[in-house]
Amino acid sequence: MTGITRLLYTLTALAGFGLQGQDLSAVSGANCTFKQNPAKFQGQTARAIKAINDQLSALDKARKMSADPVLAPIDPATVPHANFIDDQIFPAMSAAGVQSAPVAGDEEFFRRINLDLTGRIPLPADILAFEADQTANKRSILIEKLLASSAFTDKWTMWLGDLLQNNASAVAINRNVNGRNAFYQYIFNAVQFGGSFKEMAYEIVTATGNSYDSPSPAGFVLNGFAPGGPNQDTYDMTLVKSAQAFLGLDHYDCLLCHNGRGHLDALSLWGSQQTRSQAEQMAAFFARVNRPLFTFPTGTSTADQQANFYYQSWIVGDNTTAAYALPTNYGNRPNRSLIGTSTTATPVYRTGETPAAAAWRAEFATSMVNDPLFSINFANRLWKAMFNLGQVDTVDTLDPARLDPNNPPPAPWGFQAFNPALLSQLADVFARSNYDLRGMLRFIANSSAYQLSSEYPGTWDPNNVGLFARHYPRRLWGEEVHDAIAQSTGVFAKYTPRGFTAPVVWAMQMPDTSEPSSNTNNASTFMNYFLRGNRDNVPRATDPTTLQSGALMNDGFINAKFHMAQSPNLQAVAKLTTATAQVQQLYLTYLSRMPSASENTAAVAYLSAAATAAAKNAALEDLAWSLINKLEFVFSY
Repeated sequence: MTGITRLLYTLTALAGFGLQGQDLSAVSGANCTFKQNPAKFQGQTARAIKAINDQLSALDKARKMSADPVLAPIDPATVPHANFIDDQIFPAMSAAGVQSAPVAGDEEFFRRINLDLTGRIPLPADILAFEADQTANKRSILIEKLLASSAFTDKWTMWLGDLLQNNASAVAINRNVNGRNAFYQYIFNAVQFGGSFKEMAYEIVTATGNSYDSPSPAGFVLNGFAPGGPNQDTYDMTLVKSAQAFLGLDHYDCLLCHNGRGHLDALSLWGSQQTRSQAEQMAAFFARVNRPLFTFPTGTSTADQQANFYYQSWIVGDNTTAAYALPTNYGNRPNRSLIGTSTTATPVYRTGETPAAAAWRAEFATSMVNDPLFSINFANRLWKAMFNLGQVDTVDTLDPARLDPNNPPPAPWGFQAFNPALLSQLADVFARSNYDLRGMLRFIANSSAYQLSSEYPGTWDPNNVGLFARHYPRRLWGEEVHDAIAQSTGVFAKYTPRGFTAPVVWAMQMPDTSEPSSNTNNASTFMNYFLRGNRDNVPRATDPTTLQSGALMNDGFINAKFHMAQSPNLQAVAKLTTATAQVQQLYLTYLSRMPSASENTAAVAYLSAAATAAAKNAALEDLAWSLINKLEFVFSY
C-alpha cells in the first residue's frame, strides 16, 4: 500500500471515528456547521487530491492532442539532489516503486518559475536567451534575478494580502479605502525590503495607532470585529483570524462554540481533545484590545468630518484592566458558562504560557511566533504556493497532534502531512533563516523536486499524488490571467485604485481584489470570473468554470486586445517574413514555448492560405485568439 493510499484509507476510516453511536444533538453547539454539513469538512485532503488529478487529466489530454512525445520516465534514484527536499522526495518514490517524471526542460521551467515567483509570463526574447545560455547554474541565477524583481514584490504582496484579508470593506467592519491602502503599504514594504515573517507577524498582531496612518498593519486586528454581540464575540473572532493566518489552525472557530469532542473527532486529533474553556482562555489574550472610531472635536460639522482624511478611521490600542468576562447569554455564539467558579477566562496560551505582563496581546504574539506551528504553517503554505498542493492540505487545518515525525499519533490516526519529516525540516530551515520569504522560496525553487516536468510519461496513478513524482499545474489567479493577456498582446490599460495617486498597469499591483473599482474595459468582471474572492467571506479559488472559458473566447476585455490595429505585438509578428517565423513568435509570446511539429504544420498551413494582406492579418488574429484559448495558457505547469 503506497503512502497516499494509506492516507486515503485513513481519511475514510476517520470519517466516523469517535462519532459512531454518539448523539451529537446532545452536544453543545446545536447550530454547529460541522453537524449541519459534515461532508463539507470531512475528506478535504481527498478532495484536494482529486482536484489535482482532475487538472492533470485535463492538461494531459490537451497536450497529447498537440505536443510532441515527451521523454520516458526515469528512476528517481538517478535524479540529482540539490537539498534535503530531494533527499526526502526521491527516496520516498523509490521506496514506493514509483518512477519520476523527468526534470522539466528549459521552456517549461522558465515559464513556471516566472509565473510562480512573479505572476507574469516571460517575454519571447528572454525565453530564447535562457535556452541558449550554456551556464551550468543558469536556473539558480534566474531564480535570484526573479527574487530581486519588482514583480516578485507585487506577486507576494498580493499573496500576503489574501492571507491577511486586507480589503476596503468587509461584511463585519468597514475599514475603508484609506485603511486598506495603509495595510497594503505595510505588506508591500515588508516584502520589498525582505523583513522577517516572525517580526512581521508580531507587528501585525500587536499593531496600534490609527488604521489610516500609512504604512500600518492595524487593519488586521480590525478583521476580528464581530458585530451584534457582546465584546467576547470580538475577542473570539480576533483569535480565530490570528490562529488561522499564523498557525494554520481554523478549528478555533468551532472550539469557541463547543468542546471538540463530538464535533472534531473526525477532523483533528488535537481538536477532539480541546475544550471550549481552553479556547476562551486563548481568546482572552485579546480582551484588552480597543478599536474605537476616530472622533472629531465637538462642533465639527458633518461636511468637515467627511472631508477629513481620518473620517471613519479606527484607533487600535490596548487597556490594562479589561478581561474576558463570563457568563454571556446572547450574541453570535452559544451562551458562555463560568469556567468552574471563575467569572473570567484567564489568558492561557495553547502550549501553557500565561501572560507575564499586562499587555496581553503582546504576550499572545510572543507565544504565537515561538509556537512550532508558526514555522510549520508558513512552510506548508509556501510549499503549496510552489507545488499547488500542501504537505497538509487544506493548509488551514493543521493538527498539532499529527505533525511530529518522531511522535506517531495513536491508531487509527496517521500522520497528517504527506511527508512529515520533510515538513518538519522545511519548518526548521524557515526558522533558521529568520523566517525569510525569499530564502524559503529560493530553497524550494532550486530543488529538483520543484523542477520536475508536469508531464508524466506512461500511466499516471492518481494514488501517487502525495509522492510529488511530477509537478502539479496551478490555475492562474485572475490577476495573472489579466497580466498575461496584457503582456502577450502588448495592450495595457492604466488603472488608478481608490486612494492611489498614480495609476498601475499590472493587475498584480492592485491593493485588493475589489480593484479596479471602475471596471475599466470590464477588467474587474473578467478577473472575477477566475474567482478572486473578496478577502472576507469568499476566499480565492482555482476551480474551473464555464464562465472562464466563455470570457476567454468572447469577453469585451479580450476582444479589444486581439485586433491588429490595437496590438503592437501582433503588428510586430505581421512584419516577420515567413509564416514559420510568425507561428514560432506567437507560440513563444502566448504559451512561452515553441510549437510542436504538428502544431507548426497546422498553423503554418493556416497562415499560408491567406491570400490578401487583410486575410493574413485576420489569420494572425485568429491564431493568437486560439492560443489564448488553449488550456495551458491559464496554467502554471
